Amino acid sequence: MTANVEIGQRLRDARTRQGISLRAIAQAVGVSPSLISQVETGKTQPSVSTLYALVNQLGISLDELMGHEPWTSPPTKDAPGPMLPYPPSVQRAGKGPTLEMENGVRWERLAIGADGMADAFLATYEPSASSSVEGKLMRHAGIEYGYIIEGELTLQLEFDTQVLGPGDSLHFDSARPHLYVNNGTVPARGVWFVVGRRQAGSSTDDASTGAMNSAVDVLRAMDQI
Repeated sequence: MTANVEIGQRLRDARTRQGISLRAIAQAVGVSPSLISQVETGKTQPSVSTLYALVNQLGISLDELMGHEPWTSPPTKDAPGPMLPYPPSVQRAGKGPTLEMENGVRWERLAIGADGMADAFLATYEPSASSSVEGKLMRHAGIEYGYIIEGELTLQLEFDTQVLGPGDSLHFDSARPHLYVNNGTVPARGVWFVVGRRQAGSSTDDASTGAMNSAVDVLRAMDQI
């Protein structure tokens, strides 16, 4: 599967289905209507922070964003209906759904059940890539764990800054304001797990502005993956 197959069109479809205008969604996520238009038409890719906000505001899952049907429980007498396949226990290399975002950030979903306790993904940050192009710190529900495989990634966690290299790992409450940046000359790759986010429910506000839902939890959209 390619990284951003028809993502812009699916975001547009979700917005129009709900009767939300470009201006209204732009105001809700804290960006310009022209940027939303460019994302929807495929002229540009959203940053991590913009995608966080869009999927939260539209209430869509990554399955929907990538054109997959969500996994569901088998039909019962009380809830009849077709049974959709459960996710496999093994995911082969290069077969996971991926999202490619602005400025060289790519996420590949790792194998995980629909009822899993954690969100798991392989993150790649190209040189100069950042989780927020605007340099805004973000926060969301859950406990975040990461392990750096290659390259160097700078983590700004509140007022503390750490440069992480191969073999380094991290762990913090994701409600703490944080930002990832690759200040190196080679791609940085690592495995991430976010535990407890699903149980926590709603996401938190933008740490840099205090505006509700302006920098929200894109992992909230992984509930059905």
